[in-house]
Amino acid sequence: MSADIRRRLIGWEGLLLVFLVVVLGFNMATNPRYLEIGNQVNLFTLGIEKSIVILVMAFVIMTGEIDLSVASMMGLAAAVVAALFEQGVPMEIAVLVALAVGLGFGLINGFFVAIVGIPSLAVTLAGYIGFRGLARLLVEDRSVGSFPDWFTALGQDGLLGPITGPMLLYLVMAILAVTIMHFTGFGRSTIVIGNSVSVARFSGVRVARVKIAIFAASGLIAALAGVLIAARLGAVRASTADGFELDIITVVLLGGVSIFGGSGTMIGVLLSSILVLNLRNGLVIAGITGNTQTGIIGLLLILSVLVPNLVGAGRERFRRRAADRAAPPPGTSGEGVSVRPSGG
Repeated sequence: MSADIRRRLIGWEGLLLVFLVVVLGFNMATNPRYLEIGNQVNLFTLGIEKSIVILVMAFVIMTGEIDLSVASMMGLAAAVVAALFEQGVPMEIAVLVALAVGLGFGLINGFFVAIVGIPSLAVTLAGYIGFRGLARLLVEDRSVGSFPDWFTALGQDGLLGPITGPMLLYLVMAILAVTIMHFTGFGRSTIVIGNSVSVARFSGVRVARVKIAIFAASGLIAALAGVLIAARLGAVRASTADGFELDIITVVLLGGVSIFGGSGTMIGVLLSSILVLNLRNGLVIAGITGNTQTGIIGLLLILSVLVPNLVGAGRERFRRRAADRAAPPPGTSGEGVSVRPSGG
C-alpha cells in the first residue's frame, strides 16, 4: 500500500470511518436489530445500482471530468429493455441491446470530451436531458412490467443466502476498481491526468484514449445498473433512476476524490458509499423523508467539495508561516551572523 493511501487512511478516510461509526450507533440506538445481516443485506440491495455506478464515477472525476448523464442512462437502458420486451424481443437480446446503447453513448461522450475538446459538463448535461427524453419516447408515461421470472429473480432472489446476484457483482467490481485504480498503469494514468494533462502527455500517457475508455465504461456500467434496477423493481417507467446522479456524485466527492481530479482513493469512496447508504436509512428511521432528506444529501455534496479544499488551504498557509518563521532575518546568514557589505 502506498504512503499516500496510508496517509489518507489516518486522514479523510479515517474521519469517514468515525462518521460511519456515529451513524451506525445512532441507527442501532433507534433499532437494536439494525446491524443484523438480513437487515443490512436488504438495506444494501436498495442502493446496489447506485453503488455500482459510483465505482466508475470515481474514475471519471479522478481525471478531472464529470458525467451528469449516468442516471439518465440508467433510465434509458431500463426503458430499452422494457420497450423491446414489450415488442416481443427475447429478454436476453433486449438486455444486450441496452448494454450496447450504454456503451455506444459512452463512447460518444468520450469522443466529444477527449477528441473534440468540449467540456464534459456540457457534453454530459446534454446526455442528462437527451437520454431521459429518449426513455420517455420509448415507454411514455406507462409502467411496463410482467418480465420473465428469471429476469426478476436476477435482482430479487438471493444466490448465497440473502445475498443477491447484483451484490456479488458489486463485490467483484469493487475489488477490481481498487486494484485498477491503485495497482495498475491505467489507474496511475488516471491520477496523472487529473493532476495535469500536460504532464500526463509529456510522460507518454495517451490522454484521449484513457478518457474515452473511462467514459465508455461509465456508459456501459450505467446501462448495466439500469438493467439491474429493472430486474429488481420488476417494472420500468421513464422516470426510473431519476435524480440518482446527485447521490452518486456526492458519494464520490465525500469519499475524498477531488472535484478537480488527481486526488483520492477508492477506499474512501467505498467508505463514503456505506456511510451515505446508512445515513439515508437513518433519516428514514428518524422520520425524515422527501425534500428534507434530499436537502441533507445536497448539503453533504457542498461540504464534500468545500471541506477538503479549506483544509488544504489551511495546511498550505500553516506551512508558509512555518517557513517564514524558520527563515533568517534579512541581512543575516544562516548562522545568525550579520553580513556587512565589504568596504572600499
